[in-house]
Amino acid sequence: MLHFQNPPYFMLLWLLLPLTFLLYYAMKKKRLSLRVFTGGLESFENNFQLKGFVVSAILLFCSITFLVIALTRPSWNQQTRIVEKRGRDVVFLIDVSISMLADDLIPNRLERAKLAIKDAVNTLEGDRVALVAFAGSAVVKTPLTNDYSFFISSVDNLSVNSVTRGGSLIGDAIRYVNGNVLDNSAKAYKDIILITDGEDHESFPLEAAAEADNKGIRIIAIGLGDENKGRRIPITTDRGSEFLMFEGQEVWSRLDAETLRKIAGATEGGKYLNVSTGTFDLAEIYGSLIAGSKKTSYEEDTVTIYEEKFQFFLFIAILFMTFSLFQPFRGIKHLISHNDWKKIKNWRKK
Repeated sequence: MLHFQNPPYFMLLWLLLPLTFLLYYAMKKKRLSLRVFTGGLESFENNFQLKGFVVSAILLFCSITFLVIALTRPSWNQQTRIVEKRGRDVVFLIDVSISMLADDLIPNRLERAKLAIKDAVNTLEGDRVALVAFAGSAVVKTPLTNDYSFFISSVDNLSVNSVTRGGSLIGDAIRYVNGNVLDNSAKAYKDIILITDGEDHESFPLEAAAEADNKGIRIIAIGLGDENKGRRIPITTDRGSEFLMFEGQEVWSRLDAETLRKIAGATEGGKYLNVSTGTFDLAEIYGSLIAGSKKTSYEEDTVTIYEEKFQFFLFIAILFMTFSLFQPFRGIKHLISHNDWKKIKNWRKK
């Protein structure tokens, strides 16, 4: 069955209409010129116009037609194949608590994390990804998907307002992912990439990590922020830019590397990466820790494949174009009557 993969290109055939008028106008101009040039040899002039010029025009029309058909990518020999999709299930669990506004990373912890996630996702091939934001509670922003464009748009929309409840409950967030995002995934092919400054308000994150390990989930924790002195948290109020205050004191946020190290260590194969205030390439981290790991088949899709034949039509178009440019004029002698040809010879001798 003949199939066209780009049928809208058939609209280009409408170009033949204005081309028809242009050729007709050119024929009229050629007729007048030849009438003067041949001194009134109507028979020669008519033969040239009605045979040579018309043949050239027909070949040109055929060339354009086959070129348009080639552009539509005609194909046939339909085949059906079952494509197996393989990969891992990876949840990006990102802290959006107000402490992530600290600017010990440029422009701040949260924005730097968002940039890193997008860089990593742009290198993915087959893995399903999910996005979960957490602070005092956790919210799924993107369920497990292969639609990386949708995932990236969700990352772009992350802010400290993505979760209505304030605070920082890492343990609750891990438990939420265990039970609501990765619960039905294949065992031993699941990862959580936890991106946070590590501050936790007694949510028992180590116990949550142990539960994740029992389900075959590996945690890769990435710690952001100054581990020693810490940094104040800039906020915007009606009075302008200020620093977050609590009970009359400025709030300083520090990276809790020790807690994150223990969380990652509680899962088999888990790893803690202490970014602190330095730069980090999450795409490289992803490639070394996850992309090369074992993958599972999570979906089968039926794909219809056609054998493309546009080359055949393109070749014919080129042949017609070549003949339209040369053949009608080289073979004009055979298109003109014998008597007219004798008249032309006699006229040339004068």
